[in-house]
Order: sequence, then C-alpha cells, then structure tokens
Amino acid sequence: MNTGPHPERPLRVALLSYRSKQHVGGQGVYVRHLSRELAALGHEVTVLSGQPYPVLDEGVTLEKIPSLDLYNDANPFVAPPLREWRDWIDVLEVATMWTAGFPEPLTFSLRANRELRRRLGEFDVVHDNQTLGWGLLGITSAGIPLVTTIHHPISVDRRIELDEARGWQRLSKRRWYGFVKMQARVARRLDPILVPSRSSADDIAREFGVDPAAMEVTPLGVDTRSFHPRPEIERIPGRIVCTASADSPLKGVATLLRAAAKLATERDVTLTIVSKPRPGGPTDLLVDELGLRDRVEFVSGIDDTALAELIAAAQIAVVPSFYEGFSLPAVEAMACGTPLIASHAGALPEVVGTDGDAGRLIPPGDPELLAAELTALLDDDTERERMGAAAWHRVQERFTWRAVAELTARRYASTIASVTGGHPTDGDSRPAPVRANGA
Repeated sequence: MNTGPHPERPLRVALLSYRSKQHVGGQGVYVRHLSRELAALGHEVTVLSGQPYPVLDEGVTLEKIPSLDLYNDANPFVAPPLREWRDWIDVLEVATMWTAGFPEPLTFSLRANRELRRRLGEFDVVHDNQTLGWGLLGITSAGIPLVTTIHHPISVDRRIELDEARGWQRLSKRRWYGFVKMQARVARRLDPILVPSRSSADDIAREFGVDPAAMEVTPLGVDTRSFHPRPEIERIPGRIVCTASADSPLKGVATLLRAAAKLATERDVTLTIVSKPRPGGPTDLLVDELGLRDRVEFVSGIDDTALAELIAAAQIAVVPSFYEGFSLPAVEAMACGTPLIASHAGALPEVVGTDGDAGRLIPPGDPELLAAELTALLDDDTERERMGAAAWHRVQERFTWRAVAELTARRYASTIASVTGGHPTDGDSRPAPVRANGA
C-alpha cells in the first residue's frame, strides 16, 4: 500500500489511549515511544488518556481524561461514592461494571469525543490507539481527520478465554467481552487503520469484517536506547525469561510453566516471568501444583532499563503465546541479543522470521516440545550466540520507533489531505483548521 507523502510541516497530533499501563498490555509502551519519536520529528503531540495514565517523555503533553478508575490495581471493581459521579457517562460506566461488562472503550470514546468537539481546530489529526468505541464516529462526523491503530482483534482473546472457561465463568466472560461487537462495528466504519502485521490485518478482516483496503501494515518498534545487547552483563546459566500477562490464557504461560517443571527434573533451571499474577489465580495455583515455587520468580513494575538488564541476563527468552498481533516482548528479547523461542502463531513468524536465524518457532500449547527445544538450546552455546547476533541485526533493520513514527506521520498527512480536500494552509503555515461543518 502507498504510505503517503511526508508531512510538509509539523502537525498537531492528538493521540488517544483509553488506558496506558506502562508495562502491561503494550498500550502504554506504544503510546510512550510513538509520541516521543513523533515529537522528535518536530510534531506537536498531545496524549489524551484515561487511567492508568502513561509515562511520557519530555516534549509530549499529557491531558488526562479521567474515568472512575473502576479497575485500578489497589481497589478494583469498587465504585466511588455517588457524590463523585460527574455525569451520565459515569452512570453508564458504573452500570456496565455492575452488570459484569467492561465499559472503558465505550466510555473513554464518549469522553474523548466530547473533549475534541469542544476544541475543533486545535488538532490537525486524531490518532486512536484501539479504543474503537462509538464516540470515534462522532469525531469523524465532526470532520476531524482520524487515524486508528488496531493491534489485533480482541475477539481472538475472547474465543481463547471462552475455550478455557467452565460453567458460570463462560457466561461471565461473554458479558465481559460484550464490547467486542461494538469494536467490530466501529472498525468497519473507520479508514485508515494501522495494523502491526500482515497476520493481524488478515485476522481483523476476518474477525471484524474490515475492508483490507482500509488497512496499512505499520510494524511496532523497540526502544534501542534501553533494549540492546549488553556484553557487560553475564548471562545466568539456566535462566529463562518471559514477558507476558500471566493470567491470560492467550499468552501461554501455563505451557511454559509445565515445560519448566519438566526441565526442573533434569537440570538446574530458573524462570523469571515479567508479570503480576493474581494471588490464588490460575497461574499462582499452577506454580504450586507443579512444585515450582522455588524455581519461578515474578517481577512487575520495573522500568525499561531494568527490564532490558533482566532479559540480557537470561540465556533464553520465551514467547509461548497462542496468538500475537505483533509481540513487543519478542522484539525486546531480540534487541537484547537473547536467543528466543516463540510460538508459530499470529504475527510471531513475521516478527521472528521463519528461517530460524533470529529465533526458533514451535507450535503453541505443547509443553513437551517446548521443553525439548529449551534443552537443546541450553546445551548449545554456539547456537545461542549466533541466534542472539542475528536477532539484534533483524531488529536494527526492521523494528525501530523512528521508522514507525515516520510511517505513521506519512499516514497522518495523507489522511488530512483526504478529509480536507487539499485545503490551503492558514497564516502560520499549518493545515487549515477543520470545522464541524467541514468548511
């Protein structure tokens, strides 16, 4: 697809993210690094986010669009006192939570639509980071150029979690994922949509019914300032690392734990998982069931430097997911020169490469096969060194945030041109403000 022309002048960008945890789910990572590199290119970037708010770099403005924060880590699923409710959107948010649904994509989009309509002309383009709520259609109807990123269709997560659920949990999961139907309907009415991989584009077309012509592959990047080979750090023999949401069946952590349990009967291995499993949850219980409490360490809340050092100290990184729309953890491991074993699923073959140079790909969900691959690689010092060097080379060629920002800015420019019809710029050399009537 044609990625469009380079912007001829700095753009005023509003980047939307309904929740932006720094280390979980990838949304906060995407927002932070894309906004930084867009600003480095000279664009003015304002991030509008709900809680949890992102960590941003100098030169990027954060504007908070607060929700009722019903899913905060300290006190989740608890509504604030009635006196703290502000408007009908808050009522909708609490009512959806009380009926076991997940309201944030919808309610954030409604708040963002209200905010942006009050400020017509302040931004040249709005970029939504997979909110896909009804409010986005209000933004486009106001004549504001809109670009959307979809990392992968959440219907895939829903299907995998429903397959894992039993009894009443199936009903609960169906209700929780009720927002997915909205996302599909909204996505079909948006253009352009940025996707991180060809695999993700195929899945979005199949799952959401989006026209493939509306999608453009724009890979994600890795911050090579933090994630790079660190020869000064000695790798710990037998150390395996995995960055994944531990309690999500989609991420395959259970498969890795079972593989580690098999290895632990044969050799001295340790497993570090960058995540915070729920106490008494499925992952926590499985660790005890497998007798791995003294072999497994869970780490959370660390910054990029600490994460990169942790990955660089491991002999092998594993991404055991059943599906990935891209996989930042895979690219981060590759950037650190850490040999990678990943699932042959979703976009991982595109990220890792299918020739085996930068990482090994195996079918997901097979702990016996994963244990065998780990054993072979732990026993082959030369192969680990070769794979690490090849992975770092692949990252430098394909996955830097500067390249992502340049591609994204070109898409902004072509979208603005298509919406404004090539209107002349105003006196300060910016694109003419877009008004509600399109004038």
